[in-house]
Amino acid sequence: KELKSAAKSADMILLATDPDREGEAISANIQEILTDKKITKDKFKRIVFHEITEVAIKKALESPREVDENLVGAQTARRVLDRLVGYQISPILWKKVRRGLSAGRVQSVALRLLVEREREIEKFGKEPYFTIHTVLSNQESTTKNQGTEFSLFEINSEKIESKQTLKLYDGDYSFGKTTIDTKEKADKIVTELRGHQFLISDVATRQSKRSPYPPFTTSTLQQQAAQRFGLPGKRTMSLAQKLYEEGYITYHRTDSVIMSQVAIDQIREYVQKQFGNEYTPQKQRSYFTKQKNAQEAHEAIRPTKISTSTDRVKADLGDTYAKLYDLIWRRAVASQMSDAMIESTSVIVDSKGNTPSVYRLKASGSVLLFDGFLKLTPQALDDTRLPKFATGESLSLVDARADAHETTPPPRYNDASLIKTLEEKEIGRPSTYASIISTITDRGYVERVERKFMPTSVGIAVNDFLVKNFSTIDDIPFTAAMEEELDGIASGKKNWKAMMRDFYTPFEKTMGEVENAERVKIPVEETDEVCPECQKGNLVVRTGKFGKFFSCSTFPDCHFTKPFVEETNVLCPKDDGKVIIKKTRKGRKFYGCSNYPNCDFAAWKLEDIKTGGASQVKKTRPVAKAASQ
Repeated sequence: KELKSAAKSADMILLATDPDREGEAISANIQEILTDKKITKDKFKRIVFHEITEVAIKKALESPREVDENLVGAQTARRVLDRLVGYQISPILWKKVRRGLSAGRVQSVALRLLVEREREIEKFGKEPYFTIHTVLSNQESTTKNQGTEFSLFEINSEKIESKQTLKLYDGDYSFGKTTIDTKEKADKIVTELRGHQFLISDVATRQSKRSPYPPFTTSTLQQQAAQRFGLPGKRTMSLAQKLYEEGYITYHRTDSVIMSQVAIDQIREYVQKQFGNEYTPQKQRSYFTKQKNAQEAHEAIRPTKISTSTDRVKADLGDTYAKLYDLIWRRAVASQMSDAMIESTSVIVDSKGNTPSVYRLKASGSVLLFDGFLKLTPQALDDTRLPKFATGESLSLVDARADAHETTPPPRYNDASLIKTLEEKEIGRPSTYASIISTITDRGYVERVERKFMPTSVGIAVNDFLVKNFSTIDDIPFTAAMEEELDGIASGKKNWKAMMRDFYTPFEKTMGEVENAERVKIPVEETDEVCPECQKGNLVVRTGKFGKFFSCSTFPDCHFTKPFVEETNVLCPKDDGKVIIKKTRKGRKFYGCSNYPNCDFAAWKLEDIKTGGASQVKKTRPVAKAASQ
């Protein structure tokens, strides 16, 4: 009503929504709603800017355009496609699996990645192997009462390390092991080494450079925020949204790594003044987006003004916003700084004795000669400085040992690795990653265990039903192909209605066939506890809409339920009650006393309870309130 009233007296109406497909569609919707007999279409102009600054907005005002119908069509197609899949498959899940479930064109493929990975971990056969290490010293290290560790890598000129590759659902997984697969073999080698002499056969030193990463995209920002601060994607995007709205950063939904020339000039000038000429490369650095169909008209995520300090953001918005801003600021500035220079040294030692075996060992070290961009973005490059060694020099044995290992299965996904895979496989768009992860978590399809995703029994049941009955849709190639189709619509090469017709015709046929599919039984976790109500069945752990709970195994004959409580082996430091795992309203885990409300002790981390760390809080209610805020 207010918009319509204002529009009647306006000479021109500027549509300045977000510079992406969704923003374009919102502009088109506003234009449609406000257009009538008095307010004609020629009154509307669309302006686009990627940062909320005076310079950017004035520049946008100088070049208004019409609403891009191709971008609107691409957004409309995405909405229709997602609703066709979600609205039609979800009711089937209610009938065949359990009420309250949902499916989605993109979320279901993300769930499949997690379920497939869990099964790949279960199938992985761990194999034992051993690595051999010696501590050797020369005259320099002996005077300092030290030795240098060398690792065995060859026996009789044959390398002992081998690499194996497995074909997984999302690609190849490689892992290494040695040919020393029994303790007997390892002990024999250690015994022989203790009777050998050690001679340096080669000392090699080389210099290498390390270049900075490009400025952040939506995807890489979410990955780094997860790795550095443990932030889920949804929280990162919420923080970035506020930073953008307050004018501190450029638009945060982007897959481009390009920065404007004005920004590059500002950064180079800042680096030269703050750090000197040696930290400023002679030529500016240029980055190119590798991702197919990236929206190059956008910029990378960067500060709108390099001079804006983290302290100013902290004073304005708070500590968490300042942390994310600092991450963005450092990455953007470092992207235009000089390379870091590293000197690497490798020392090869031959071990010979009165046994037929000849062993070759290696030690490696590295020294940072010039920090370059690492001055702003240190990346755990600790110096490993070796003593001075010379070819032909004899070394004395200080110690020898064998370390036991097992081959490691593919790792579970965390926020960063899942986002990286979604981007690599072109599943969804960078701006949707946070909502994808949030949806499958909120639905109870997965849960976070030590910041890694584990599918629940419900998630596995939903995935298996979809894979069995919608194998074409619930797969990486289909989802990636759909993104390419949508990009084709955005560029004006394809018509969204024709694309939708091609999709819906076979989809409708599949929907009819699935109506006759068998109902899925969600597996439950058995316990030895007898149901206190009917005394017939045992209690089992089921997963409902609000998480796990105990139920009688004879359901529906017996309707007994009680809350599921995960206990730890830690006692409450206030009253010696059991510490249990709880959740805030937003689903964040914390640890509290089982005697609540009589005891209000709570803490974020279990290890801090054991050590008396700083994460402890005094009351449970403020914990939940802080998390929800």
